[in-house]
Amino acid sequence: MAGLVVSGTQVSYIGQDCREIPEHLGRNCGHFAKRLDLSFNLLRSLEGLSAFGSLEELILDNNLLGDDLVLPRLPGLHTLTLNKNQITDLECLLDHLAEVTPALEYLSLLGNVACPNELVSLEKDEEDYKRYRCFVLHKLPNLKFLDARKVTRQEREEALVRGAFMKVVKPKVSREDDAVSPEHHYTPLPSASRELTSHRGVLGKCRYVYYGKNSEGNRFIRDDQL
Repeated sequence: MAGLVVSGTQVSYIGQDCREIPEHLGRNCGHFAKRLDLSFNLLRSLEGLSAFGSLEELILDNNLLGDDLVLPRLPGLHTLTLNKNQITDLECLLDHLAEVTPALEYLSLLGNVACPNELVSLEKDEEDYKRYRCFVLHKLPNLKFLDARKVTRQEREEALVRGAFMKVVKPKVSREDDAVSPEHHYTPLPSASRELTSHRGVLGKCRYVYYGKNSEGNRFIRDDQL
């Protein structure tokens, strides 16, 4: 079978541009494989992975897996790498992993939008990444390694206290905002305040009244000017 490499209980099917897990791969190797490497393919779905029920390590780096990723229940899986895929919804992924991979100890998500670091965006910094780690450890408290970095005792303690508050919430756009025309430009002046060629001042109404209390300028105003 071209591209297939088998060494004991380790199975590799790397760089074959496959869009789904070949049926023959599960049929021939699923019953004995402990480690499966499917990196550098074009996988968008993990259908067919259920044939590998005894997996302990699963490598899925450099594929096209997104937020619709579905893993079968893999009770013995302790290592999962999903580097450089298309995952954006971190909480959805973590909830799914908590359900189907109860023995997971090593997880790597580098290169996904869901993992905020400079590999994805130059706007992200170390503080963004720390908050991300805290939230992941809140959802998956049994992890020992996250993104090739060992989980520290301090991180674990912080996740217990603050992890639930580290979730990133995307702002919702109201319907009123959607209804505003992109051609509408904000102006602080009334629409009929003045012509463009007029240089006269404009007075506007506001809810606040200034009484001049505690103003140094009041020292120079005579009583007859008030």
